[in-house]
Amino acid sequence: MTEMPAPAIVAVSAAGLTLARALAAALPGARVHGFAPRTAPDDADVLFDAVAPALRALFTAGTPIVALSAAGIVVRALAPVLADKHREPPVVVVAEDGGAVVPLLGGHHGANALAATLAAHLGVTAAVTTAGDRRFGVAFEAPPPGWRLANPGDVKPVAAALLAGAPIALAHDHGCPTADWLAGAALPRADDPAAATLHLRVTTAADPGGPTALVYHPQVLAVGVGCARGTAPATLTALVTGTLAAAGLAPGAVGVVASLDLKADEPAVHAAAAALGVPARFFPAERLARETPRLATPSAVVERAVGCPGVAEGAALAAVGETGRLVVTKQRTAEATCAVAAAPAPLDPAALGRPRGRLAVIGTGPGTPDWRTAETVRLVAGSTDIVGLGLYLDLLADLTDGKTCHRYPIGAETERVDHALDLAAAGARVALVSSGDPGIYALAALVCQRLEERGRADDGRIDLTIAPGISAIQAAAARVGAPIGHDLCTVSLSDLLTPWPVIERRLTAAATADFVVALYNPASEGRTTQLGAALAILAAHRPPTTPVVIARKLGRPGEQVTVTTLAEVSPAAVDMLTLVLIGASTTRVIAHGDGRPIVYTPRGYRGGGGGETAR
Repeated sequence: MTEMPAPAIVAVSAAGLTLARALAAALPGARVHGFAPRTAPDDADVLFDAVAPALRALFTAGTPIVALSAAGIVVRALAPVLADKHREPPVVVVAEDGGAVVPLLGGHHGANALAATLAAHLGVTAAVTTAGDRRFGVAFEAPPPGWRLANPGDVKPVAAALLAGAPIALAHDHGCPTADWLAGAALPRADDPAAATLHLRVTTAADPGGPTALVYHPQVLAVGVGCARGTAPATLTALVTGTLAAAGLAPGAVGVVASLDLKADEPAVHAAAAALGVPARFFPAERLARETPRLATPSAVVERAVGCPGVAEGAALAAVGETGRLVVTKQRTAEATCAVAAAPAPLDPAALGRPRGRLAVIGTGPGTPDWRTAETVRLVAGSTDIVGLGLYLDLLADLTDGKTCHRYPIGAETERVDHALDLAAAGARVALVSSGDPGIYALAALVCQRLEERGRADDGRIDLTIAPGISAIQAAAARVGAPIGHDLCTVSLSDLLTPWPVIERRLTAAATADFVVALYNPASEGRTTQLGAALAILAAHRPPTTPVVIARKLGRPGEQVTVTTLAEVSPAAVDMLTLVLIGASTTRVIAHGDGRPIVYTPRGYRGGGGGETAR
């Protein structure tokens, strides 16, 4: 079954570090996160510079949090990102002296259990406040992995009646696994089940329950599907839901949708799985062929086409294993097939077949966690593997707990991309990390190129997502005002992939057109002349007083942002961690009240007219 991820133990003071390490030893996989100003580098697994952003990043990423701090600090830090209680990770606060353990959030997603574990280790009592958990030792609305509650809206009236002393009966349908977590709860059981006023029913049958009956479905059903290439998603989904309804089976009892691996990129299969709220898993033809003796409707035509005599029945049976059985034989339309098999215990999709791999190409922004997008955090949280330059992985250290990190030195971009593609093609969920925006002088274009070169076999096995990030040009501009408020262009000075004569022509065109120009990759140890040549080209078309912004290590420790002029800029102050922004002839510098220069490029509005264009 899916287990709760390893928690991050967050110590905000030096006093909490000793206890943090002791708690980490009691929680397999847990890592200690220390507040950098109060933590020696060797005293924590991860260091952070600001408490509230670090807590929010962990929470948004879905990482369970054990915070050694005052509860108020955690509440105020997380308040801006609280949204859906059904998705929040566990958050537990522990007093720095170990005398109190309080589950704050995600009580029914593991916080109560985590608090109980910590409290037992510390020899104290967890301050669990959920009434059902305290009285009966069970969270009705949060069944364990592999189980679903059919009618969560009826939990409140059932729990209220229980707390008032109403007796309850637990019943399992024939063939259903025992719900030990319900059977072992301290509930007021009715001596005669027929006389009970409240009921708990365990069944795979469609049953809506009600205000006096909670219905739990063990996810023991595997739905096997097959379809023609390009089948409309609605067509397959309708076949699946119709098959379950005709058989009287509950969609909530389905644990997986399974198919042939050739269908890993078929939108209809993924749509059917999404409609049931379960993952899709895929098997090679040779694995499905082993189910031939158990097929009810084998087909020689299908075998000649794909290498096994049955896709829907074969996939359903492969998913439930040798002890499972076929409960609905192949149902079909002109374009799709569906079958259902049942296992003796809830299914663990992670152990079945192979998922469609996912490659998320993400940008961290220039450096600071404040410039990460929520999408980037979510994609990293959902990844199994992180691939990137070592520096970029260090910038994501607070989000990579429990993930396999593949670190690369500078260079070898193609090798880095190919490794990420190989991992995703094998079924992993991969995040390929760039700084800034992945589509601006970064890895997104190379990923697309390599997919084209590698062909459809890889393309079909990989779900590709490219997530935008805050670019260096945006960050540099924001630090000094609004220098890119009008037309602009970017030019990379790296001639490793683009011949220098081509770069010169582009620079000349940009200078002649009077664009604001951002120079990426301006210099390196092996490239020291390009920036001076570029500045000379621009100087031939711009006044010597043209503002120039030198922005280095944006959003990282040691950030330096300098405003100078085209006549005074020194190439010696620039390296690969720097972005150089040269204004247009209209770009202006004004002095802010605190003495800081503000750089902006007006858009030509006069007399208060104009406004933002639609975009």
